Amino acid sequence: MGALKLPGTHMGNGRTIAMAAFILGVAHAAPLAAEQLRLDSTRGLTLQNVQAEPVTHEGKRGLRITVSAEDRQKIRDLPADQRAAFETVALVDGSDFTNGVIEAEISGEPAADAAEGARGFVGIAFRVQPGAKSYDCFYLRPTNARADDQVRRNHSVQYVNHPEWPWPRLRKEFPERYETYVDLEAGKWTRIRIEVQGERALLYVHGQSQPTLVVNDLKSGADGKGAVALWINSSTVAHFRDLRITGR
Repeated sequence: MGALKLPGTHMGNGRTIAMAAFILGVAHAAPLAAEQLRLDSTRGLTLQNVQAEPVTHEGKRGLRITVSAEDRQKIRDLPADQRAAFETVALVDGSDFTNGVIEAEISGEPAADAAEGARGFVGIAFRVQPGAKSYDCFYLRPTNARADDQVRRNHSVQYVNHPEWPWPRLRKEFPERYETYVDLEAGKWTRIRIEVQGERALLYVHGQSQPTLVVNDLKSGADGKGAVALWINSSTVAHFRDLRITGR
């Protein structure tokens, strides 16, 4: 490959060589261009066991994502050990995420016919393998955040890795490590930001300068990679808008 030349300089000059190395280093370290989806339609998404429609929610245009009543009943009828395999996500077409930043506004609340234990689970999955066979995920439990029970409040946000590390296993083997409290309201828009680098991920909520949840050992590993997806529980009425993915 030919030598890099800068306009108006001579490659024999040591300062020029140093400047060329600096430029190459910055170019290598710079993040990739961000991919942004307004989510005012289903363009750019592949729906898996969910249905979606553009709506205005709380004064903002976004995408409502739900599970049909037929599919909710289908999930209820499955044996407990098979329900987790019925993934309810909207995959971002062409996304291939390893490290970087994912930002979005999301909202979740229990469906009208949801069971009493429904919490309005809603979140973002990343490093998703084909068919959503495995992934990392941060999600919110909005109805927990203002419960009278402090223990429920402490379970307002959650990290999981599907299928090996669901929340019951994480809570049993590592109490308090992968979930915590943050103030939320069911059905209200909530801005989240996920920063991922290797095995470390940070979840920021409400634009706060400090992370709400810190995970230092992502179960997908330091080199995990895959798609990004909008994630919901089958009992949730969810809304998503203004998704932005920046890879590093």
